[in-house]
Amino acid sequence: MSVGLLLITHQRIGQELLQIASQTLGVCPLQTKALGVYFEDEPHKMAHKAEEMIKDLDSGSGVLILSDAYGSTPANIAVSAAKNKTTRLVTGVNLPMLLRIFNYHESSLDELTEAAFKGGRDGIVSPTT
Repeated sequence: MSVGLLLITHQRIGQELLQIASQTLGVCPLQTKALGVYFEDEPHKMAHKAEEMIKDLDSGSGVLILSDAYGSTPANIAVSAAKNKTTRLVTGVNLPMLLRIFNYHESSLDELTEAAFKGGRDGIVSPTT
């Protein structure tokens, strides 16, 4: 069993990140889903959809949820959906974060959460300073 991965983002950001990471590594080593939230979507309906996706993804090892901008509607939906012991949430999703997760896909939920945080943080650099 492995951790499931759910991206809850504005529109197609999550789908695109998953596609790019999978193509970069040549594989998608985790069971993943992406929930795109559009401006016309009703947040409570999207939260219910996220909860259903979590149930589908959880094979017993839990689900890591990634969202884009903390405080945004997609992140608020993620917070609402991540309310049990078998989910973790990291916001500020970026490509380095996702690549790190895929490289450590055999880790536990807590270890994968830490890898996501470190991958996202370490992927932000200012090489010209």
